[in-house]
Amino acid sequence: MALPLFLPCAAGVEALLEEEVQRILPSKILYPTRGGVGLDGGPQEVMQLNLHSRLAMRVLAEVAEGPYRDEADLYALARSVDWQQWITPQHTLRVDTTATRSPLRSLNFAALRIKDGVCDVLREATGERPSVDTRHPDLQLQLHLGPERASLYVDTSGESLFKRGWREDKGDAPLKETLAAAMLAAAGWRGTPDAGGALHDPCCGSGTIAIEAAQIACGIAAGLQRRFAFERLLPFSDADSRGEWQRQKSHAQSRIHASEVPIFASDVSFRMVDFARRNAERAGVLDAIQFNGGDALERPAPDLPGGLHGTLMINPPYGERIEVAGKAARPSAEDRDTPDDFFPRLSAHWKRAYTKHDAGWTAWVLSPDMKLPTAMRLKEARRVPMWNGPIECRLFRFDLVAGSMRQADAAAPPPGGPGNP
Repeated sequence: MALPLFLPCAAGVEALLEEEVQRILPSKILYPTRGGVGLDGGPQEVMQLNLHSRLAMRVLAEVAEGPYRDEADLYALARSVDWQQWITPQHTLRVDTTATRSPLRSLNFAALRIKDGVCDVLREATGERPSVDTRHPDLQLQLHLGPERASLYVDTSGESLFKRGWREDKGDAPLKETLAAAMLAAAGWRGTPDAGGALHDPCCGSGTIAIEAAQIACGIAAGLQRRFAFERLLPFSDADSRGEWQRQKSHAQSRIHASEVPIFASDVSFRMVDFARRNAERAGVLDAIQFNGGDALERPAPDLPGGLHGTLMINPPYGERIEVAGKAARPSAEDRDTPDDFFPRLSAHWKRAYTKHDAGWTAWVLSPDMKLPTAMRLKEARRVPMWNGPIECRLFRFDLVAGSMRQADAAAPPPGGPGNP
């Protein structure tokens, strides 16, 4: 059973996701588009993508697509699918709807008509109809309405793929695992001496970046510690499919290895460091990360083996500078404790502490402030657009090399002088 598959992702991550899917399924033809990547695949590909993708939000299987003008057309679209191939009346379902310039006035009514179509198909075939479960359904359907055409997908993932299965302890504003993976992918960090080198997150919070990095460095598949919706669906329930799924998980388990590079994580809040340690233990990477308390403005650069490059990866507190839909975001407890001169002091500390290492350090900073390089008095080498939920951000790259830092300091006006608002 081969179907069109679609892997949605955060805006700006499409190219990175395309590279990732190509590594997972090198023989597949991919169809990158705005908002995700498409391909054709069957149960085996669904399993591989759910198990290994770190960047996709979900793995959706398209079961119907066509023109529509009203809810009656959507009901007919749902009835065009042989739902006996997917579920029995004993299964539960839920329909979620998204729309782009749809002429329909009620998305809830559109979802209701899709649900009616599914239930009527099964009732006519078996004499029974499935029930709706809005919290933990066996069959999750995604209906997308465009201006003239509708697409109906089976969500094979269930819970969003950013939920890796290890996070229990978190702070006020935890970074999603998929965004942490996107930051690492954009930086070209692969957890090897030649692809990023050592990693240090000096504002680690509950540990998302460091844990995601450690799993990459240790070869731990993103979905190895969780369950997926497809495991409860009929196309994946026969003996061959169950055997294939066990083989894929066993193969992924056999590829786990010790990290080739050191990974460091620290935070000014000892409470958050404790959270991060517990999360790392559940994620199977506690031994791969060296955790410390300490202020990012004072903590010395980690000692690295000779010749090994270092990567700083940081999602600093945003504070009240974030605005979403015209409203200032409510700052977290960590944000409220962040001094106004945090970024100038951080860059000054980096110039002192991170430019002494022969192989150098590269810093990557995620921020919604487009003028961050000016605030830090550093020249960015690159800026990558990324979205942290509804917040438009940039991932800034700064090369912390001793010579260039001295030149930058000489060229920069003194604090409070001209050009330093």
